[in-house]
Amino acid sequence: MNSLFSGLITSKTRIKILMRLFLNPDRNAYLRELADEFHASPSHIKEELDQLKNADLLISRKNGRQVLFSANQKHPVFHELHSMVQKALGMDRILESMIERIGNLEKALLIDDYAEGKDTGIIDLILIGNIDKDNLQDLTNKTEKYIDRKIRTLSLTADEFKKLAPNLDQRPQFVLWQREPKLHYET
Repeated sequence: MNSLFSGLITSKTRIKILMRLFLNPDRNAYLRELADEFHASPSHIKEELDQLKNADLLISRKNGRQVLFSANQKHPVFHELHSMVQKALGMDRILESMIERIGNLEKALLIDDYAEGKDTGIIDLILIGNIDKDNLQDLTNKTEKYIDRKIRTLSLTADEFKKLAPNLDQRPQFVLWQREPKLHYET
């Protein structure tokens, strides 16, 4: 086994970081953001980020006092890892199609087994926003056939999600997609 991969999958946190950064490689993440998302200590996340950066799988850049991390898209195994992450989540090319067609999606969360990296054949998704339920049902049915897995969806408004958040925080979750925040400039 290649030395690059021998230590790559020894940590659940490292897998979560890879999944997070290689699923949507154009997005960046801060150390503290990952620590909060994964409910882990910043020092543990830093250790994992350093390991991945030393393996040249991640790149970093300073943004003020913070450091942004992202997938190294120039790494020789980038495309394979990106593809593996998409397939592991059962979402390759489907997520983008769903985002465009299901309404005003603010956030998509993968919860429970798949969020922990367990392929049980049932994908649980929470979709937050103003969702077109008819289009969602149609897309879900088509996607299930394409990926050969059952998809259970829960559509919530932002207010409903806030009310359920304390209960949902007790369950494993992984942010699949989130609308980029709009920047407001004062004039």
